[in-house]
Formats: sequence, structure tokens, C-alpha cells
Amino acid sequence: MSVLTHEKEQIVSGAIREISHIATLPEITMKIVELVEDPKSTAQDLHRVISNDPALCSRILKVVNSSFYGLPGQIGSINRAIVMLGLNAVKNIAIAASLAKLFRGGELTANFSARDLWTHSNITAAGAKLIANSLRIGLSDEAFLAGLIHDIGVMVEMQYDRTKLIEVFRSTGADDKGVPANDMLACENAVFGATHQEFGAGLCEKWKFPKSFALVTGFHHRPMELSSDNRTLSCIVYVADRLAAETGQGFRQDLLNTEIDAAVRDELKLTDMKIEELRKTLHENLKDLTQLLS
Repeated sequence: MSVLTHEKEQIVSGAIREISHIATLPEITMKIVELVEDPKSTAQDLHRVISNDPALCSRILKVVNSSFYGLPGQIGSINRAIVMLGLNAVKNIAIAASLAKLFRGGELTANFSARDLWTHSNITAAGAKLIANSLRIGLSDEAFLAGLIHDIGVMVEMQYDRTKLIEVFRSTGADDKGVPANDMLACENAVFGATHQEFGAGLCEKWKFPKSFALVTGFHHRPMELSSDNRTLSCIVYVADRLAAETGQGFRQDLLNTEIDAAVRDELKLTDMKIEELRKTLHENLKDLTQLLS
């Protein structure tokens, strides 16, 4: 697993320090993250935290009642949602719902706005959940949240130095569909001295997110560089990122193409038929997904 050079580490920690007044995780999210990490936490603990925020409660119920979860009848209370989906699922949905406000911001260039990134992040989250479900490895809720935050490093760059990020997007030479001519990671390294992967991993560490999420943000473009016992979640998000980009909705400037590396396919045991099935399901759910956490 590659370790950051001293220079990159300085750049990332400097940027995170600089934006810490903006990129502070909402207090309620911090409390939910603590609950996720505490094996002794109960449904009552979670209910107590989120019942103080009616807007968050309604966002969680909107997700729970979406066709994406396919639950019978409308779920009207957080407690009922916890019974139907399980404590872990609702904790991850709560974190996801509380992150929406960090993706606010107008258009930065003709090809980029924070809203585009949020759209892409939601579709990637859904794709990651679909993939994890199909693999039956019990990771679907973590995969959803990991997909949602995989590109959070781009928001770090935007809040740290908008001018530099504009320069990065100019350098990618993306067409009107957002498909880049040049590798965005190379452009980021040239302009910032680090990429959105490193900035994202640094932010997850600052937020004290579970380590697996820092690995996903840090390695979603190169999951096979992780040790074999750490790479499953990053491989899932790597595939979901590409399936999301293929929909043509939202941000995709960090992908020169949407081909899935054979090594990643083998790692997840994904056949062409399975990928096609996932692609089709994701497209069918697209309308619901883009409205899900708006």
C-alpha cells in the first residue's frame, strides 16, 4: 500500500487545516459516526440523536421509503425504519443524509458544479450498494456511504483553492459531456501537488470516519494497490464509479474511460453478464436516485 510522501502529506494537512472552519462535519453527523463505531450503541441511542433534527429525520425517511429499498408500505418513523432495515443501515443513511449540505456551491466552470458532484456521488452510492448486494457479502450499507463520499476530496480542493481547481478542470480539457481529454489526477498533481484521493482520505481521517472509508476515498482509482484484506470496498466503489459515469448524469471528469480493470473484475468475481445486469438496474433506478438525497 503506497504511503504519502512527506511533501504530499504537508500539502494535504495544510489544505484540511485551512478549510477546517468550512469542512466541519455537522455535529449531528459526528455523533452518528461515534454511534457507528460503538458496538454497544442501540436503536434508542440513534433515535435520541436524530430526533433533534426534524429535517434530517424526513430525509432519512425519504431514502428508506424510496423504491430503491423496496420496503412494503410507507415507513413513518425512524424506529420502524431501524426495525425494517437494521441499525447499521439507518446509521449509514443518516450520515449520508447529513452530508448533503457540504456539497453546496454554484457552478465553478461550464463543466463543473458541486451539484453535479453530488448527483454523481448519489448514483455511485446506489451502484455500490447494488454491487455489494449482488455479492452477498453483507457490506451494502457501508458500500452506499463509501460511494457517496468517494469524491469528497474534490470538495476539499474547491473549498481550499477554487482558482487552482478551475485550472485543473481547464487542464483536463473535458468536452461538453464532461469527458476529459487529459488525466485529471495528473492535472491535480501538477496544480495542487496532490489529488482528490489524498485530500479525501485526509478529510475522512480528520472526521474520524472508520478507516475503511479513508481507504476508499484514497484508493478508488487504484484499489488493487491495497492489501487483499482491505480492497473489497474500494473495488466495489471503483466499479460503481464507472457505472455511474456511464449514465451521463453528473460529474465524470476524473475518468478518461469507463473500462473496468480485469484485475478488479476478478477480485469481485464479476462476469460480463453480472456487470450488464448491474448497469441495467442502475439505469432503471436513475430517476429515483437523482432525487433521493437532494
